[in-house]
Amino acid sequence: MKQRINLFIFSVLLAGALFSCHNNSDQKKVEPVSPDQMSKEITKTLPATPEKVHPGKAVFTQYCLVCHQADGSGVPGMHPPLGPGSWVGRDPKELVAVLIKGLNGKVEVNGEVYNSFMPSQAQLTDDEMADVLSYIRSSFGNSYGLVDADLVKKVRSGK
Repeated sequence: MKQRINLFIFSVLLAGALFSCHNNSDQKKVEPVSPDQMSKEITKTLPATPEKVHPGKAVFTQYCLVCHQADGSGVPGMHPPLGPGSWVGRDPKELVAVLIKGLNGKVEVNGEVYNSFMPSQAQLTDDEMADVLSYIRSSFGNSYGLVDADLVKKVRSGK
């Protein structure tokens, strides 16, 4: 009985080996490719210029996205949107002050009232604050001016 099983297994393996070695003329032959040609083919699939990512986007993603959402739309009744008509277009000094001190209570944006708490982000460096505010002021349909780290430093020092 054991010999029959072994003979059966051997027969199946032999048939598989013979079948896999069968020459199929319908298959295309693969030609070797030089490293230069391979590099050219790979380069064709890459974008011509990599997309530049605003330095403030990383700060926004880490500290702001959960409440204000990836598209800046906010959360109705809780966290205001960051698009046109919002606080984003105000004097940058006010925006820096909000980041440094945080914000608590009711805020009206575009006729809608939001009532929540925004914690202080004073732990951010001057550059990070300038970057995130510049990102917000140039994203979500906004086209306001950039915020400079020197301005953040002045507001932080009370000047």
